[in-house]
Amino acid sequence: MIESQRIYTAALVVIGDEILSGRTQDKNIAQIAGWLGVQGIRLREVRVVADDAGAIGAAVNVLRAAHDYLFTTGGIGPTHDDITVDAIAAALGVGVEVHPEARAILEGYYESRGGLTEMRLRMARVPAGAELIPNRYTGAPGIRWGNIFIMAGVPQITAGMLDALTGTLEGGAVMLSETIGCWIQESEVAELLRQTERAHEGCQIGSYPFWREGKSGANFVIRATDPDRLAACASDLSGALDALDRPAVAGGI
Repeated sequence: MIESQRIYTAALVVIGDEILSGRTQDKNIAQIAGWLGVQGIRLREVRVVADDAGAIGAAVNVLRAAHDYLFTTGGIGPTHDDITVDAIAAALGVGVEVHPEARAILEGYYESRGGLTEMRLRMARVPAGAELIPNRYTGAPGIRWGNIFIMAGVPQITAGMLDALTGTLEGGAVMLSETIGCWIQESEVAELLRQTERAHEGCQIGSYPFWREGKSGANFVIRATDPDRLAACASDLSGALDALDRPAVAGGI
């Protein structure tokens, strides 16, 4: 991974009727966002779309142009409703082909599991010109085409594909964060947060209120790429909260 001061961004398309219906709870957004952060890439947009070729293609074409990287999850399995590869290929204006390396991988994986059937061979299909993303769990690889990364919807398999990509993408400075908790209503410190953020260039402060133990509180998450600026901002905010007789809690509440 090559670090620079430029901000690299990514988007994610989560594909699947089961996500939109509520039958399946998506877990990939959090793990992909966290992984991207370590790579120095910021997840800026997430879309959830149905198993509809037009919707998938439209989302892919908009987001791949708007960001450095685009990730998709879901719809690359062996069944008839796994249409992601076909939808993305159509959006790119390329054909679909059986990748020879993917076929060989699947032949080896299924040799002792009933053989490579026609439906299982669907998992070797890729948009023409694509590369493969290794999958150490089930053999069926993920797919890379340009700045698009097409991955499985099963979180464990997605995690393995991300692991295979670690360190291979160009990214900027890693975003660091520090959390400060306080038993105070965020409306009481809204102006303080604004002033503190303005006083510390390169820092962003997010406010996340909660209600516990019968009283209001908030956690303030400070983010910056420079560790010294991050520390200075956190110190000033903690001191300001202490001065209000509302002790700051390092690490959050």
